[in-house]
Amino acid sequence: MREPSMETVSLSPPPQALLERLKDYGQEDAFSLWDELSSEEKDLLVKDIENVDLPRIDRIIRCSFHSQGLPAAAIEPVPESCVSTVEERTMEDREKWWKMGMKAIAEGKLGVLLLSGGQGTRLGSSDPKGCFNIGLPSGKSLFHLQAERILCIQRLAAITANEGAGIVPIQWYIMTSPFTDEATRKYFESHKYFGLEADQVTFFQQGTIPCVSKDGRFIMETPYRVAKSPDGNGGVYTALKSSRLLEDMNSRGIKFVDCYGVDNALVRVADPTFLGFFIDKGVSAAAKVVRKAYPQEKVGVFVRRGKGGPLAVVEYSELDPSLSSAVNQETGRLRFCWSNVCLHMFTVDFLNQVANGLEKDSIYHLAEKKIPSIHGQTVGYKLEQFIFDAFPYTPSTTLFEVVREEEFAPVKNSNGSNFDTPDSAKLLVLRLHTRWVVAAGGFLTHSVPLYATGVEVSPLCSYAGENLESICRGRTFHAPCEISF
Repeated sequence: MREPSMETVSLSPPPQALLERLKDYGQEDAFSLWDELSSEEKDLLVKDIENVDLPRIDRIIRCSFHSQGLPAAAIEPVPESCVSTVEERTMEDREKWWKMGMKAIAEGKLGVLLLSGGQGTRLGSSDPKGCFNIGLPSGKSLFHLQAERILCIQRLAAITANEGAGIVPIQWYIMTSPFTDEATRKYFESHKYFGLEADQVTFFQQGTIPCVSKDGRFIMETPYRVAKSPDGNGGVYTALKSSRLLEDMNSRGIKFVDCYGVDNALVRVADPTFLGFFIDKGVSAAAKVVRKAYPQEKVGVFVRRGKGGPLAVVEYSELDPSLSSAVNQETGRLRFCWSNVCLHMFTVDFLNQVANGLEKDSIYHLAEKKIPSIHGQTVGYKLEQFIFDAFPYTPSTTLFEVVREEEFAPVKNSNGSNFDTPDSAKLLVLRLHTRWVVAAGGFLTHSVPLYATGVEVSPLCSYAGENLESICRGRTFHAPCEISF
């Protein structure tokens, strides 16, 4: 039994209309401890319930629970025709796509969308993940590196495609969560937006959704507050629509959106080659992919759902081990080898279509978790959507293979873990940049073995290894160090 508050327990009954609405949706238990609450706590509970869109949440719970029991369409490998592989890409292709992408960027047609709702909990930090410093010589955080890559591309686009007519700012839309929003905004303000204009950076929050028990009832975190959790990185579609940012993109003439997750230290933000490829193919959605390193690697892979169906992503836990290790005899690759690394390109029109489609279907993934509640740790569900839930809504998705060592350095676990740590990401950055410097005619000295160190090239000097000869040729750098202007 809960001890009544030290304040006088108020004996007023719960608001009748609100209680009736809760009963309509089978959620009247939210008021089960009403008589034990103080007046102030009752006000908090009423406000909390009034802020829940009950018809929408009820629809989501019903549709999500119902879809759990439905058989999914059989999965097939992604057809070869849907993938641009590294080996089949010619130098002419790359140059053509780079120029097409640069032209679109110079015309202000590309927006960048960052998924940054997560805290660095697994990294041992309560700060937003983007604030994390992975230990590079420069000490730059993930946010800082990404901002400088945007600065670099803006400048390159002005020089190559705009004939020096001036820099067109790339709009950067950053999705936060209720747990990271204020800290993210303050971090950008205190670092003067890392050299970007304040008005080219827009913050918006993903939604939250009540956590529910196995029978679909709200779990109460306290007697006067429903337990809620963020609605997953796929909440970005609903959040863009509800915060009217899709309208904002349209009004600015943005046609394409480059979307990525914050925890990749090698992400090529606003990649002109990927954008040019996307425009050239005329599709509404595309994803960069890397080859699975080995059959049991814990990554989601792209598949085709049903014969002639859309492309979709299947989590590693959902893929039967026999399928994971099956080999395509013609190519010698795994049949299911294209890993999703959360690097996507969409048209703005498609984002609008997805937001409407996901809202209409109201199907969320049910993640079984232990949820803090008035009864201690309650086993229940968090409801989430994922960024890749968009792909089944397009008839035309194309995949663009990239080299893992050049574009994918995930930062997910604390140092000391077996993989995806700040240290492993830092080494991937240093090794790639060392290769750039040597290719540009530079030399390295080092007091520790070269496999454990390297140099860092500031994004302000080079986006992907270009334009380094004038800085590096004939010069010797002592690793580890940062090479900047």
